[in-house]
Amino acid sequence: MVGVSLSLTGRANVLGLQSRNAVRLWPLTLGGLPARYVVLDDAGEPARALANMRAFTESAGDDKAAGTNTGTGPGTAAGQATGTARADAVVGFVTTPLAQAVLPAAARTRTPLIFLAGTPGLVQPMDADRAWVFKMSQNDDLMARALVDSMVRRGYHDIAFLGFDDAYGEDWRQALHQAAAGKLNIVAEERYPRGAQALVGQAQRIIAAKPAAVLIAATGADAVLPQRTLRERGFSGQVYQTHGIATPNFLQEGVEDVEGTLFAAGPAMFVRTLPPEHPARSAAVAFADLYEGQYGKGTVTQFSADAYGAWQLLDHAVATVTRAGLHPGTEAFRVALREALENTRGLAVPNGTLNLSPTNHQGLGPEAVVIGGVRGGQYIYPAE
Repeated sequence: MVGVSLSLTGRANVLGLQSRNAVRLWPLTLGGLPARYVVLDDAGEPARALANMRAFTESAGDDKAAGTNTGTGPGTAAGQATGTARADAVVGFVTTPLAQAVLPAAARTRTPLIFLAGTPGLVQPMDADRAWVFKMSQNDDLMARALVDSMVRRGYHDIAFLGFDDAYGEDWRQALHQAAAGKLNIVAEERYPRGAQALVGQAQRIIAAKPAAVLIAATGADAVLPQRTLRERGFSGQVYQTHGIATPNFLQEGVEDVEGTLFAAGPAMFVRTLPPEHPARSAAVAFADLYEGQYGKGTVTQFSADAYGAWQLLDHAVATVTRAGLHPGTEAFRVALREALENTRGLAVPNGTLNLSPTNHQGLGPEAVVIGGVRGGQYIYPAE
């Protein structure tokens, strides 16, 4: 059994619902074995996320006591809470605070855990806790290098940073510093809390530093306010964003305020305009055909692609373990599954090719990043 915890309600539900759409397309087998998927709503709350993790990793967990909802199998909505069997692996937790809350439980319960949250601090530096966790989303340093390359190509010299005041923002701040070293001057840095209602002070201080471009490190609709405020206060330079904006509500909330944005993204959401030679195109097309066949043209996002890639990664690893004669439902199976996951090589997923190792539990390379843009209320590629 695979446990899946997603934010189906609450502020992060725009990420969780996209992931659930992909989970509904997961085949009913893993590595050739019949599979069961139990989907619980964590509502974007760390306490609920921990309750879900306990339900998955403790035999005969009581989801009703944990205050969660469950659904089983592709295409099944969250419904009446019931007890669950002990999970052989867990997938989900779409925001950094949720993932940080449950990370220690993976090693403590010896359960392989595949995160859909983005921050690289979830899988590095490698230690005893992180040895049991893996991550589908590209690491920030990979994305930051692509953004800095774009800034350099455009002739920018002075840039600024405006990001969340949590682990997501801090990881991006550090990644930007590393990528920009010797190439760009970071003339201003400002932070703000998720759900902030006003950012006038931060915007004014950034504008006073006269950067040619600003990188905003935020997710979903929370990434709109800083960009809107910069524009309202007269900033006319280029605004960059992270792959955390690749959600429908960013466009719906931002409208003309986010026009012209450039951002780093996985190739899957631009599969129809990728060049034929792009190394991610084949896997991305296969996923897009499946996903758009169910949900409509142009519906693929970074988050849905990552969620489907999680099934592909598990499918590949489970096949390896079953060939060794091990059976689900045992600690020996989970230990072998963790080892198989971290030894995955050359596995094509919608956002690139996974090459994992004992020290790298993310595994995507430069082919996993493109620079997209916002034009006419839509995400577009190529954007430059």
